Amino acid sequence: MIKTDAKLIDELLERGVNEVIIKDQLRQKLLSGQKLRIKLGTDPTSPNLHLGRSIPLLKLRDLQQLGHQIVLIVGDFTGVIGDTSDKDSERPMLSPEKIQANMAQYLKQAGQLIDLDSCEFHYNSEWLGQLTYNQIGEQADQFSVAEFIARDNIRRRLEAGSRVSVREMLYPLMQGYDSVMVKADVELGGTDQRFNLLAGRKLQEHFGQPPQNIIMTELAEGTDGRKMSSSWGNTINFTDEPQTMYAKVMGISDDLIIKYFILMTRCPLSQITEYEQAIQGGANPRDAKMALAKEIVNIYHGQVAADQAEAYFIKVVQQKSLPEDIATIALTKSDWPIIDLLLDIKAVTSRGEARRLIEQGGVKLAEQTITDSQLLVKLSAKPILLQKGKKQYWYLVAE
Repeated sequence: MIKTDAKLIDELLERGVNEVIIKDQLRQKLLSGQKLRIKLGTDPTSPNLHLGRSIPLLKLRDLQQLGHQIVLIVGDFTGVIGDTSDKDSERPMLSPEKIQANMAQYLKQAGQLIDLDSCEFHYNSEWLGQLTYNQIGEQADQFSVAEFIARDNIRRRLEAGSRVSVREMLYPLMQGYDSVMVKADVELGGTDQRFNLLAGRKLQEHFGQPPQNIIMTELAEGTDGRKMSSSWGNTINFTDEPQTMYAKVMGISDDLIIKYFILMTRCPLSQITEYEQAIQGGANPRDAKMALAKEIVNIYHGQVAADQAEAYFIKVVQQKSLPEDIATIALTKSDWPIIDLLLDIKAVTSRGEARRLIEQGGVKLAEQTITDSQLLVKLSAKPILLQKGKKQYWYLVAE
């Protein structure tokens, strides 16, 4: 049963959406009761999905709940090649073994947001791995080099004298051909994917299919204010432990609270407006941020875990008069010599500074003063508080 509620459809086309191609046309299709095929592709460039990836996934769920056929593609083939749409340098090729390891839990993680039982699922190696040079040449003939290098990040790299490989030019063809193979009516993606999404329209027309409509969602900043990206380690992951997830959300900039509510939750817009008006009226942003952190933990871990994470934060942070905007840093390994750890998180600028700081009693871990500069710190998924001097704090976790 296809739902054609105009209010739901208008919110779907506007909430967290930067651009729709072609909006009036797609709105009419959604109102018509026609069952559409909605495509979303994701490359397994890291083992964990993060909240940035949740933005199109939640939009996919919205369309699924309206009764449309969602099609999820895990790019086991495109992931090897690598998409540099949002990158300032050439992305290294990943080995097939690395791709397999990364995508081991992708479906399970995506299933936290979408109904996998009614989802059509594909690996794009099903068709991309079978293409011949003749077929690739036919696809490539639909695009010019000028179109490719006109993209902002590619143009900047060329102007700076940086290398741009021919391999990078193949990625839009592959993502576009995915749309041909699944006969997509609509494709979802972030604003950084615009060229690749439009490539799908062009290739569909070449192969005699109606060109897909496109919904481009806004991008979200991570815990350090840059675009959320596994490459930068500034992510809040679906798999983060509840306390870690809550603490990471509490560490984001206050000016991201409303954006996170809109993009990463499905709290009613009227409620989000109330939070926004309260902040503008002088209310402490902390209260809205705590509501946001609790809601996000609830989505991925359930209400009980969300309540416990909030209680832990109140007990450990607020009641001990710690700052409320402590950054959470996720590190890729669990065992760290204390000096290496201080250098890695940029708490110090040299090994000598680290030793002097420790000798002077200026470093605390879990509220215990560190006196041994040879200490081996063991991190886990549970946040541990590191303090430098009297005013600098970090929560540290091992991914």
